[in-house]
Amino acid sequence: MTSYQDRPWLARLGEAGRAPVRARPSVLQAFRDAVRAAPDRTAVAYFDGRLRYAELDALSDAVAGDLAGHGFRPGDRLAMMLQNTPHFVLALLGAWKAGGVVVPVNPMYKADELARLLRDAEATALVCADHAWRGPLHEAVAGTPVRLVRTARDGDFQTRNDPRVLTPPEPGRRPEPGARDLLAAARGPAVPPALAPPRAGDAALISYTSGTGGPPKGAVNTHGNLCYNAERQRRSHRLPPGSVYFALAPLFHITGMVCELSACFAAAGTLALAHRFEPGVVLDAFAEHRPAYTVGPPTAFVALLSHPGVTRDHFASFRVISSGGAPLPPALVDRFHAETGHRLLGGYGLTECSAPCASVPPGARAPVDPVSGTLAVGVPGPDTVVRILDEAGAEVPFGEPGEIAVRGPMVVPGYWRRPRETALTLPGGELRTGDIGFMDPDGWLYVVDRKKDVINASGFKVWPREVEDVLYTHPAVREAAVVGVPDPYRGETVRAYVSLRPGATAAPEELIGYCRERLAAYKYPRRVDVLPELPKTTSGKILRRELRSRG
Repeated sequence: MTSYQDRPWLARLGEAGRAPVRARPSVLQAFRDAVRAAPDRTAVAYFDGRLRYAELDALSDAVAGDLAGHGFRPGDRLAMMLQNTPHFVLALLGAWKAGGVVVPVNPMYKADELARLLRDAEATALVCADHAWRGPLHEAVAGTPVRLVRTARDGDFQTRNDPRVLTPPEPGRRPEPGARDLLAAARGPAVPPALAPPRAGDAALISYTSGTGGPPKGAVNTHGNLCYNAERQRRSHRLPPGSVYFALAPLFHITGMVCELSACFAAAGTLALAHRFEPGVVLDAFAEHRPAYTVGPPTAFVALLSHPGVTRDHFASFRVISSGGAPLPPALVDRFHAETGHRLLGGYGLTECSAPCASVPPGARAPVDPVSGTLAVGVPGPDTVVRILDEAGAEVPFGEPGEIAVRGPMVVPGYWRRPRETALTLPGGELRTGDIGFMDPDGWLYVVDRKKDVINASGFKVWPREVEDVLYTHPAVREAAVVGVPDPYRGETVRAYVSLRPGATAAPEELIGYCRERLAAYKYPRRVDVLPELPKTTSGKILRRELRSRG
């Protein structure tokens, strides 16, 4: 058979796509190049507020000086628990200019979750929202290595104070004891430390996995990892200079960090922020900022299409719209194209891949596997080798399922202070993803499901994705998730959870019958539960684990 490493699919990427990616050593270097090339261009847009590249450079210099002046040293970890606000960008650049490593934190974390992460990362500094610091976080941080706290106000850098997403401002309110306002620090006279620029192999982030498959682990994304994928995105999308990148995915997630923020700076573009995902706010921002690119999970696009105020014009400015972070149902691709005129471009990646390692090239149309109905997630890039392996670690023939393994410049060197997990998951530097998939002879990669999520019904394997994709074709279904539950006769059986489109109705018996007509007898769900919303992570990934625990 043809080896996966022969990469016969590179022809479809075009001449630029086939050439090796020559990236800068760091996103910080890309930002500095953008400052020199376009100092007066808007770097960050936040509601009605704007920050030029020169302003962002000066403010982040002061943040770096403030950190260094309060004992933050090269190699120290700064935890950032922020939504998509300019403070996130300021703190990120300031930490890198001070030689630090950033630990992005989900703002939805509770106090105990945050404390465990801070202790694991041995973070010495924290930036968080001021209203969060006034709550239980204040006490939780006391037992961690954190000795420096900076707070951020949602209403900074803009004047609209949109109540749909922003916490109402409290004029004159001072930070709680032990903290200082980040913007005040950024407007101070502090001078950044004189440090050598980060090298490609230096740690840039400790990105904690979502924990959907167990306790979160800190993947160490290097500066080179981030900048390689940022440059690959920039080169693939070929957007006009100064294009607007809208941050639909949260910046604390690796997808937002790389595909939005890092790629934007690599292209000297404008990063448009809207605090957090709220469909009406996002659609307003699309109309105002006229972005050329965005990326988000399928659930976000379902929510946008379901909003009563959505129009085709909201998407008129886009050149490329990508989806990642969760499986992309073919039915959603078709619906999105019919209603907006754009095709969602899928991709595949993990935290350990610093976002994508395979994607659908702009202008290409991903095929659907005729047997399983699975939509291809894309093709690997020019510097990337994706292999499909059996249980013994040997390559399987094209078309046969196995574990997806990835090697390339975007793959992390390991997990933070977890040598055992590093050795198991990254043997010889190749990432064993834990995802099951297959590749066709043309190089299209298909992701079937997580290895741990396979359902064993009377000895037959059922992949939840296949059942979910059928449910998504029902006109009433908005979201779907399928899990295996114990069954005294079959061992396991298939159970589905769905939410419905606004105004739609569908009885569980109707949905079961719909699947029975389209799936083998062992695959269709024996029970369907209709819920108002399916549980998700803040990055939009549906939490099968939580559904499974419902019994």
